[in-house]
Amino acid sequence: MHPPSRQDYVSLDFAGHGSGSYNNSKQWRRQSCWRKWKQLSRLQRSLILFILVLLFICGIASYPALTEHLRDGEQETDSNSVLKPVVPHVLPEPVKAGRPPLPEQTSQRKLSNKRGPPVLQNRLQKKGNASDTAVGDKAADSKIVGEEDGVISWRGAVIDTNQATEGTKDEENKEGSPANPKAKSSKESEGSWLEAVREAFRHAWKGYKDFAWGHDELRPLSKAYSEWFGLGLTLIDALDTMWILGLKEEFEEAKAWVASELTFNKNVDVNLFESTIRILGGLLSTYHLTGDTLFLDKAKDIGSRLMPAFNTPSKIPYSDVNIGKGTAHPPRWTSDSTVAEVTSIQLEFRELSRLTQEPEYQAAVAEVMKQVHKLDGKLDGLVPMFINTNNGQFTHQGIYTLGARADSYYEYLLKQWIQGGKKENQLLEDYLQAIEGVKKNLLQKSSPNGLTFVGELSHGQFSPKMDHLVCFLPGTLALGAHNGLPADHMDLAQQLMETCYQMYVQMETGLSPEIVHFNMHEGSTRDIDVKLADRHNLLRPETVESLFYLYRFTKDHKYQDWGYEILQNFNKYTKISSGGYTSINNVRDPDYPSPRDKMESFFLGETLKYLYLLFSDDPNLISLDQYVFNTEAHPLPIWPDTSDAHTQDAGGR
Repeated sequence: MHPPSRQDYVSLDFAGHGSGSYNNSKQWRRQSCWRKWKQLSRLQRSLILFILVLLFICGIASYPALTEHLRDGEQETDSNSVLKPVVPHVLPEPVKAGRPPLPEQTSQRKLSNKRGPPVLQNRLQKKGNASDTAVGDKAADSKIVGEEDGVISWRGAVIDTNQATEGTKDEENKEGSPANPKAKSSKESEGSWLEAVREAFRHAWKGYKDFAWGHDELRPLSKAYSEWFGLGLTLIDALDTMWILGLKEEFEEAKAWVASELTFNKNVDVNLFESTIRILGGLLSTYHLTGDTLFLDKAKDIGSRLMPAFNTPSKIPYSDVNIGKGTAHPPRWTSDSTVAEVTSIQLEFRELSRLTQEPEYQAAVAEVMKQVHKLDGKLDGLVPMFINTNNGQFTHQGIYTLGARADSYYEYLLKQWIQGGKKENQLLEDYLQAIEGVKKNLLQKSSPNGLTFVGELSHGQFSPKMDHLVCFLPGTLALGAHNGLPADHMDLAQQLMETCYQMYVQMETGLSPEIVHFNMHEGSTRDIDVKLADRHNLLRPETVESLFYLYRFTKDHKYQDWGYEILQNFNKYTKISSGGYTSINNVRDPDYPSPRDKMESFFLGETLKYLYLLFSDDPNLISLDQYVFNTEAHPLPIWPDTSDAHTQDAGGR
């Protein structure tokens, strides 16, 4: 039975070209499209025509750039090519001194803004990794920026000394042969590079003098100042730098302010650690360099006002002191102090005791070292980051780092031992054990290029995170090797030095971020990653500090070259035309590194000082056999044998 027929539809018959058939011919389609075009309003048709004409013009304009890009791509895929940035629009190359470039790198060194040292570049080429080479090219190209010069505290088995550095000295003798033309250019460049540091200091000092005189820190963009303690922090931090750089006029201006304006009789809270390393250390250092008792008297004053910090149940000092009221307290949010803070004030207070013959200063800081030495909670000599001021025990255990809150503990173990004439064996033992702990637990290599780095350990989990602060370690290791510690400390120092340099050259501005993360997985295309929140640069000194030590002990001119590159990039991206330098927020953006409007006091106190010492070929300019630098780069004398016999028991044995 058939269903009834439907009556709700309309039947249409098409005439022509075969009645009832669908015509899909080209002529029919053209007629159909034309009818649709004619049905559009005049405004719609005008808009469509305008868009088509605009696309045509854009295509013509972009054609030359597209063909150039394709041509460059063909060059990059050439297996015989080396790293060649396309546009050589960079700062002029300095006169280099040191190891001559390999033959295949010569033309590239002349033209490019290179992203890595010759050793690393050559390693990439030998591996024949085309993808890595392309990444290197892109990184180099990304640094091409304009030439504008305007707007554009934390660090933290004995062998013969001569044997420890003999290998590097032999290499230097080879480099000084007639076959190496750069050996001569070193002398020619030394004077100009030293003057470049003086000029950078004068420019920074101009901003401070014009807009922040007598205050703690300069805000160069705002042409204003910021206060932390209200004690002229930048001025005091820079005193010995001016003396070392030979800037006598600037020094005399600052000295006059210290004599007439500087007073510590203020109702103000100061951080024990920061005021010790910057103010007490700066005053003691300037006294030793100048012999002027004005600075010793001021050091005694601030030193005595900091002592209430040690009045705690555990003898572990509080973090904050009111230098006017004579009271001290922990931070509002905790009763803990950081381990680095309480163990990185010893050099200064020990020296104050030696100069004043008042033993209470040294006794207070020696008690801290004694307690930390015997505490549980260490891992192969590595210490946690926090210690409680009430019970004297480590807190937040299980986290180990050589970065913020722990870094200078390790530095001061070695430097106290050196300061005291290498007689306090407990300090040496703790240092050697800690370095072995670093090797065992924190040392790894990155992928793909095998950069040696120091990571962190959190409750047994390794993290490939490394603070820029950790770049103090190459210099400290080298200093230990110079003083007779194992030769492999120098080997490790040189490996880590290259890693710290790579933290600069792999960034588009040539300046290191505050924190990096290293890739460890096979197949990685780059060794270093930087998180968005870690891309700032605070004008920190740790890398140039270590470059100074490495050059002083090895005489390898590449370390001077690296330092000069860093100075150039500070000038290019952080120098403010009206005076001063600024921290920046983004080292990955050369077009706008986002200035933070702050010049830290340690830029004058440390960074420029270490650059000057790095470029000097005079080993007696602050001899490392006569002075030891505190963690704020203030040199203090190594004690003569006759002056420390009465202090041995207080020193930590």
